[in-house]
This record gives sequence, structure tokens and C-alpha cells, in this order.
Amino acid sequence: MTQRVSPFSIEQIGTTAVRFPSGTPIPSISDASVDPYWKTRTSKAVHVEGVLFWPQDKGPYPGIVVLHERWGLTAPIKDIAIRLACEGYMVLVPNLYGRQGGMVTAHAEVADALAARIQEPDAMQDINSCCEFLNTRDQQKKNVHGVVGMGLGGTLALRFAVQRKRLRAAVSFYGDIALSPTMLKDLVCPVLYHRAEADSAVTDEQIDRLRQAEPASGKTVTIETYPGAPHAFLDPTRKDTYRKDASEAAWESTIRFLGERLQP
Repeated sequence: MTQRVSPFSIEQIGTTAVRFPSGTPIPSISDASVDPYWKTRTSKAVHVEGVLFWPQDKGPYPGIVVLHERWGLTAPIKDIAIRLACEGYMVLVPNLYGRQGGMVTAHAEVADALAARIQEPDAMQDINSCCEFLNTRDQQKKNVHGVVGMGLGGTLALRFAVQRKRLRAAVSFYGDIALSPTMLKDLVCPVLYHRAEADSAVTDEQIDRLRQAEPASGKTVTIETYPGAPHAFLDPTRKDTYRKDASEAAWESTIRFLGERLQP
């Protein structure tokens, strides 16, 4: 397989921590420039915290919201965001555990407890606010957004794909397909689902349900299956589950899918 050459190198990618209100209007850069107190003014709104990555060459670029696994906003998730930014995207990674203190953990029981405490309406509001925050950036193509999630984030990516009307693309790596056929009829964008064949948490029935969403919604649903691959096959830091061939194939498929929908 020919090694992929990205449009930008890591050295060309800028990064910064970000914080913005969830569910309320977000000040643009111009608004902030004429209000020297906006960063310190007390707000009653819940805030989303995260990390932003972007090519430092003049844009504008499509935006992608990356949703992390149950472990929290870890280094491997940031690496994925950087790789996407190298492909010519402005990428925002929100801390989905921000309402719980923003924890990162390596303990499965703690991770499961954190994931269980996420309230779906809150998560959808926070992710939607990520898109609105990206719209305030000068280098962002307005309302050209995709969402990419792994595990827990993959589950939320599918749910977000029936929520935000202007979403252009959704990619789910081995997320739970916790959507009813009625909900899947409301898909608003094309979906790419990466199935880990050895992941028993995702059943054939769920896959069939997702596949039926294509004729029901009129949106393209692509399901890629990786034989023998377990959950978390994309994460190179998890030696027990990482699968190099599956990871590389899934990444190439993801880049191609996003390029067709976000960079025509």
C-alpha cells in the first residue's frame, strides 16, 4: 500500500485550548476584540472545554468535531485530531466529561462510570455548540462540518447525525448503534460506520438496522467490516486490541469519505 502524503505536516498545524458557552450564542473573534472583559465575565452557562487544531496556512477549511472514547480526552485522540488537521480540516476535540470535571482515566470501571453519567441531551447540546464555535473562526468554512467518533464518541456521532440538520458527514468507529429504526429515518447526512467484527457488543441485528437506514432516510450509509478486529482496533497505545492493517484501512476509508463530503 502506498503511504499517504497529507497536504500539511505536523509542523504546519496550530493548536490551542478553547472554552466557550454551551447552548448560548458564542462571541465571534470580532465581538471579543471590542470587549476586553469577555474572557473574565461571569457566565451562568455551562462551558465546553476542548482543544482546537488547524492548518496555519490561510483557509478557510471544513470543520470536524472529534469525539473521544470512554477513557476521556487522551493523547491518542489528540493524535487523531492532528492527523485530520494535516488533511486540511479545522478540528475541535471537546472534553465530553467536562460536566463531570473533565477526567481522563486508564481504569475500565472508572471509564464505564463516567460514560454512564453522560446525559444525551447535554452531550448533543455541547457537540452542537462545537459546530457553532467553529463557525466563529475566520479559517472555518461556515456550516461545513463533520463529526468523527471512536467507541463512546462513535455512539454519540451516530446520535448527532440525526440531530444537526446542516451536518455534512458522520464517521463512527465501533460505536453502539443505540438508535431505533424511527430515529434512523431522520439521518441528516451520509454515515460511515467501521465495524470491529470481533466486538460482540455490536450485533448483526444492529448492523442490519443501520443498513436499513439508507433507504429509509435517503442518506448514504457505508458499513466497513474488519474481520477478526476487536473494539478499539484504531488505538495504537492499546497493544491488546490494536490491529495495524485494520487501522490503516479504516483511516484511508475515513479520509476518502470525509474528502468526498467536506472537500468536493
